[in-house]
Amino acid sequence: MTDRENRGRENSDRAYRGHENRGFRRLFGDADLSVGLFFPITTAEDDVPPMDDQMELARYAEELGFDALWVRDVPTYWPKFGDAGQVYDPWVYLGQVAARTDDVALGTGSIVLPLRHPLHVAKSAASVDRLSDGRLVLGVATGDRSPEYAAFGVEEASRGQRFREHVRVLRTVWDEEFPEVESSYGTLDGSLDVVPKPTTETLPLLVTGNSRQSLDWIADNGDGWLHYQMPLNTVESVVGDWREAAGDKPFAQATTVNLKADPEAGIDHVHQGFAAGSEWFVEHFRALADRGVDHLAIGIRGSDRDARTVLAQFADEVLDEL
Repeated sequence: MTDRENRGRENSDRAYRGHENRGFRRLFGDADLSVGLFFPITTAEDDVPPMDDQMELARYAEELGFDALWVRDVPTYWPKFGDAGQVYDPWVYLGQVAARTDDVALGTGSIVLPLRHPLHVAKSAASVDRLSDGRLVLGVATGDRSPEYAAFGVEEASRGQRFREHVRVLRTVWDEEFPEVESSYGTLDGSLDVVPKPTTETLPLLVTGNSRQSLDWIADNGDGWLHYQMPLNTVESVVGDWREAAGDKPFAQATTVNLKADPEAGIDHVHQGFAAGSEWFVEHFRALADRGVDHLAIGIRGSDRDARTVLAQFADEVLDEL
């Protein structure tokens, strides 16, 4: 057995207590593929999307059986990038979503750790987790918009190191009372505590993409891996490497779904996803599950139909089939 296979077995056996988190169990608690939905829940393609009726659509998505609602962390709007996310701050928005829903998991895809202080993240995330009765799954990343690093006074080249340090601080202040922590962000000398603590010993962390880390580091320090849209043959290879390094820790993938009205409609490629009929999506999602994908986080932007119609059709013709 190789060193990585040994590490994968150890990682499979070593579960953070955050795995008992309600949101984590909703996404990864059984062998079936779970499906979540990204905010903004809209088919519009505006850089700064319309945000009306989002809470009503969130409740509707929960009723239809979606397993998660995902928010993104986009600190500043950069027109060249062409995407302002769900516009509102993720922590404020998650508080609203937590109050309007009951059982659906709440995910971040993903909090840009190098641009935030870890003590702020620790308190905000644990607060959402408590207010939602343990439904928060924390996707984390290093970010991909170069001007933001200068805007926040962060050296872009330091983001990988800052990410690792941030994760270490988060784990410590969630797990310990009055911890002693030394980092480039500051010093905790044991006289201060960060409250509230999460509903479980720690929050589940899904590392997004590579986040400037090695696969072994992600396997050792994350509770799962959240990846971007990939071709099926690439998914099989990437998930295979992940299983070797991380054992049974889950693998999630984000993708864009432009659902055509005709269930038998053929496939067209769109940015970070596909436009097709429901029959194609059922087969594609089954193929992803066969290759080891545990959760899909989808966005529905790009259709010429309204969001409620698309969600209802997706639930009836895709979710029910899965």
